[in-house]
Amino acid sequence: MMLSALAFSIMALFVKQIGLLGIPVLEMVAARSFVSLLISYTALKRQGVNPWGRRKGLLLARGLVGFVALICVFYALTHLPLAEATVLQYLHPMFTVILAVLFLKEGATQGSLICIALSFVGLLVIVQPSFIFSSFVVEYDSLALIAALTGAFGSAIAYTLVRSLNKTEDPMVIILYFPLVSLPISVVLLWNNFVMPEGITWLYLLAIGLATQIGQWGLTKSLQTETAGRATSFSYLQVVFAIVFGFVFYTEVPSISTLLGAGFIIFGAYINVRWKETAKIV
Repeated sequence: MMLSALAFSIMALFVKQIGLLGIPVLEMVAARSFVSLLISYTALKRQGVNPWGRRKGLLLARGLVGFVALICVFYALTHLPLAEATVLQYLHPMFTVILAVLFLKEGATQGSLICIALSFVGLLVIVQPSFIFSSFVVEYDSLALIAALTGAFGSAIAYTLVRSLNKTEDPMVIILYFPLVSLPISVVLLWNNFVMPEGITWLYLLAIGLATQIGQWGLTKSLQTETAGRATSFSYLQVVFAIVFGFVFYTEVPSISTLLGAGFIIFGAYINVRWKETAKIV
């Protein structure tokens, strides 16, 4: 899982760097999708698994939601400091709990409810809305903040769909539908805004796809060999990596409010996956 966290952090670093070089977000999404599509389809062929799956409608919906979420996440990474963009993405456990209760009819434990409360507090501390923090407000790009929150919510929807699809679909088929949907859409939307990469930018684009695939592989392997709680707890290292990378490569120093808000969000997510109580509250 540490490998997965490092890989996703490296992906975020390359996304930010490519954004500074003037490459559109949709072009990054297309490059990432192209690499992922090749690797996923090849893996399915080698395993002899039908790549098209059974519940095609739900698979397409998962791909579409993932596409929208990915655009939002990439936009946030290119317009916010690495630490802030990464921390806000960790609000997805809060949204996932709510969606699971509403649509999967899953009960919420006390740990889940604590996760929601702490995540919301963490969000307020980081964003610092003026109607609460009237004396001191941290200035961020409003559209980037909305994109980060939308990305987290979209990720939660995607995870909820995946939990439903896991009952009937091969995991690699679910992964395949993400780039299968996102690649053609991103190419069509990008059509008149394509920027020809130069020199090392080609390698950066390739690195986004490879780092993402390594991250997904590491996550899958860790969930196969460790308990879900233990495996997921290591993913919080991604926030640490983001803070380090932001400081080393962009001299970004996280504010006290960012660190405090990150603490609330990460602790809430940790409680959600480690809570031992099985009694349902909702």
